Amino acid sequence: MKKVLSVILMLAMVFSLCIALASCNTENKPQESNPDQSAAPVESESKDEGQEEEIKIGFIYLHDQNSTYDRNFMDGAKAACEKLGVTYIEKVPIPEGNECYEAAADLVNQGCSLIFADSFGHEEFLIQAAEEFPDVEFCHATGTCAHTEELDNFHNAFASIYEGRYLAGIAAGMKLNEMIENGEFTAEEAKIGYVGAYTYAEVISGYTSFFLGARSVCKTATMEVQFTGSWYDETAEKNAAETLIQRGCKLISQHADSMGAPTACEDAGIPDISYNGSTAEACPNTFIVSSRINWEPYFEYIIDCVKNGKDIDTDWTGTLETGSVVLTDVNEKAAAEGTVEAIEEAKAKLQNGEIKVFDTSAFTVTVTEDKNVNATVDQDGHLTGYQADVDTDEAFQGDTEVVKDGAFLESEYRSAPYFDIQIDGIELLNAMF
Repeated sequence: MKKVLSVILMLAMVFSLCIALASCNTENKPQESNPDQSAAPVESESKDEGQEEEIKIGFIYLHDQNSTYDRNFMDGAKAACEKLGVTYIEKVPIPEGNECYEAAADLVNQGCSLIFADSFGHEEFLIQAAEEFPDVEFCHATGTCAHTEELDNFHNAFASIYEGRYLAGIAAGMKLNEMIENGEFTAEEAKIGYVGAYTYAEVISGYTSFFLGARSVCKTATMEVQFTGSWYDETAEKNAAETLIQRGCKLISQHADSMGAPTACEDAGIPDISYNGSTAEACPNTFIVSSRINWEPYFEYIIDCVKNGKDIDTDWTGTLETGSVVLTDVNEKAAAEGTVEAIEEAKAKLQNGEIKVFDTSAFTVTVTEDKNVNATVDQDGHLTGYQADVDTDEAFQGDTEVVKDGAFLESEYRSAPYFDIQIDGIELLNAMF
């Protein structure tokens, strides 16, 4: 009997242990998910299948934002990158030397698929980078070699800024006329001063178009040009402007990038036509108007090409129609009455072709053994032909006929200017050609 009770007790203990184990397993078993409930989202570092890869655009600037020239590029680049949703990276200040190549190579290493440089002297170093990195697009402002280098990934760009300078010149001519009418000086004393950086075609084209605009309304205007040998030297530009003022110039304009000339004009009470942006805040009494290239349309164009796998033009020229050539608001405190209306009228005529900036009937040219040797003129000195150095050889040998139907065709055969003629009425004070 005792044996039977022992067996029964043992079986009861085993049964209790099995129940306990079963209960424990049930408590620790994960519950099955309810098929009607949504699972919590899981974060992942991988991109969605349709998500666009980040596009980085690199910009190389000669100077910092204190340069009106470079700041004009910066403003356009930042606006375009923000509008099109790409990453903006800049290198500044980058001299016109091997530092440009090094900056470009670093931007490539940072993942940039498009690199832009803004100064003439950057070109050869950007070409070096383009040759080394064929999968990256390189674009360059004011350069001349893209059409001859024939690199698929190297491109030049400029704008018909000579049209903007011509319009600004009209404002200058009207101011001269106003001062003549007020008895401040005689018509024969209507002399303009111009501060130029270098004796490059870009600068010559600029001051000549400005002069022709002024002369279209002030027939007796003449001009003197003082060069600084630098794109940005505030002291040299101020000194140049002061020299021109001391020589009797009644109005000053410039193709240089600092506030030197405008400041000299404000100090002396001399009217000023600026470049690359308004100086009205610093020079409220003398600033009239400024022309500039709006680079935002070009930046939008090249970014769109990269994003969508389209070819970029070898030479791209912005115009009044593309919104690439613009003028600031006219400062009516300093400008002659009617200036706004005169500019708008001339702008419409430029756009419909009624006015040609370099109309050969509007100026004369003197040809000597060492001046304007590529020019052909009639008996009155009007240009009938010109072999321009479009292909940019070291000897500046003319290679392309650029006079047609009574006009010099600027920026027709490449984007960068090639008008380098010395026309009558403009005296160069410190430059040898």
